[in-house]
Amino acid sequence: MEPDKNEAPASGETPKEEQSTSEAPAASSDQQAPADALSLTPDEIAEETKNTAAAGPTPDQLGEKQLSPLKRLFRKVNVYLLIFGLLLVVAAVITVVTYFNSQKPPEEPNVASQQLTTDALKQLANTDASVGNTSQTLTIQGNAIIAGQTLTRGNLNVAGNFQSGGSVTAPNLTVSGTSNLGTTQINSLQVATNTSIQGTTTVRDLNVSGATSLSGAVTASQITVTRLILSGNAVLQVPNHISFTGSTPSRSPNAAALGAGGTLSINGSDVSGTININTGAGTAAGCFASITFQQVYTNPPHVLVSPIGSAAAQVQYYVDRNTKGFSLCTINAAPTNQTFAFDYFITN
Repeated sequence: MEPDKNEAPASGETPKEEQSTSEAPAASSDQQAPADALSLTPDEIAEETKNTAAAGPTPDQLGEKQLSPLKRLFRKVNVYLLIFGLLLVVAAVITVVTYFNSQKPPEEPNVASQQLTTDALKQLANTDASVGNTSQTLTIQGNAIIAGQTLTRGNLNVAGNFQSGGSVTAPNLTVSGTSNLGTTQINSLQVATNTSIQGTTTVRDLNVSGATSLSGAVTASQITVTRLILSGNAVLQVPNHISFTGSTPSRSPNAAALGAGGTLSINGSDVSGTININTGAGTAAGCFASITFQQVYTNPPHVLVSPIGSAAAQVQYYVDRNTKGFSLCTINAAPTNQTFAFDYFITN
């Protein structure tokens, strides 16, 4: 009997169909095997492969071969490199546009001009009218004379010289540059920093609250000071007379030393003066009078007394002193019915 063709081959034996399939040459990597290759014989598969090779490349393969070199280059270029190049181009364009704009001259503002006719000026003379608005500019080519008052609600800018034939009244005046003033009257002047006066200065009333240093000569008709101090080797020169004025001190006469009917008077101040004495009958030793200062001294002052007249020379006088005053006394009886005097000078 012939063996059944459908029986499975013994183990270790390879079917003939499988052997012929394995011995067939491997298809090219770029050729695709048919979907029903398993149901075809080796001879049929080889025949179909030859037909496919004779037909030529597929449309996809033709499309890839027909690409231009430029497109192949674009496919190979990095996307980030393209973005960077684009940014460089944009920056260059902005730089060029900015440069050309900077070279252009600035545009002058276009101010609309409008002329005033004679009828318009006559209308302004009789009525209160507003000309233009805040965005417009009024330009007067010739001279302008304003007979009445002028009010400027905004800032006043003067490009040229400012001349005023009358007085100028301003609540605040600020001068940032150099100012040349002719005859100027200032009610109250406050100078925050140093002041230099080159010429002659006439001051009606000068009140100085701080220290004052004068390097040159000072000429004044009258100087009133509370305290005058000469420092260092300063010299006080008084070419004319010295007068010590002030209130006359009070006196308390002693009738026993003056005698019956005697009188005493004072002409002077707390600094200097004259004591006039008229003696009567029956004089005696003692103090002629007690003199009281108008202003008390800090320490007992120095009292200098000089006699005037021959009758005063006969008196053996002396002085008692304290901060409140002094007393003019004698150790012997003064000549009776005589008129004489004593000058006094007091320093502290």
